[in-house]
Amino acid sequence: MSGLLWTFFLFLVVQRLCELVIARRNEKWMKERGGLERGEEHYKYFVFLHLLFFLSILTEVFLLKGIVIPFQPAFFTVFLLAQIARIWCIQSLGKFWNTKVIVLPDFPLVKRGPYRYIKHPNYIIVGIELFVIPLLFGAIITSVIFPFLHIVLIKYIRLPVEERALEEVMTNNRKEDSD
Repeated sequence: MSGLLWTFFLFLVVQRLCELVIARRNEKWMKERGGLERGEEHYKYFVFLHLLFFLSILTEVFLLKGIVIPFQPAFFTVFLLAQIARIWCIQSLGKFWNTKVIVLPDFPLVKRGPYRYIKHPNYIIVGIELFVIPLLFGAIITSVIFPFLHIVLIKYIRLPVEERALEEVMTNNRKEDSD
């Protein structure tokens, strides 16, 4: 892997670590205001998936000698657009952005930014990233496996938990409004 790819790879790792710091700070802020965490037991699967994702890229590139492809401006453009969309999501949710499912009773759902148009835009963005990032390294197997695993985790584990948590908060808010 060339120096430029190593730099890019390290950028991705640092970016994810910075996002975890932001999420941890937001989690503290939300819980101080009565935030309720749901689905705690499944969070480890997402952490594991993302750790395996980075290890899979390295494994495929070094051990399996991933297909060496020249720099692909189209893949990089998709990556950059995904980063812009990711920042838009984080900015739009502000203190409510998190990597966990935490809901705050007595606070309305955020309906600005991409959340005006799509209910869970960040999950789509992550799926795109899990597809396109490995392609930038020539890790084609990783680019197929990890978006698939992401979809399975989101559809069958995360979204049901998140939807139940949001419905619970909305139902409680409606009850309080009617009292």
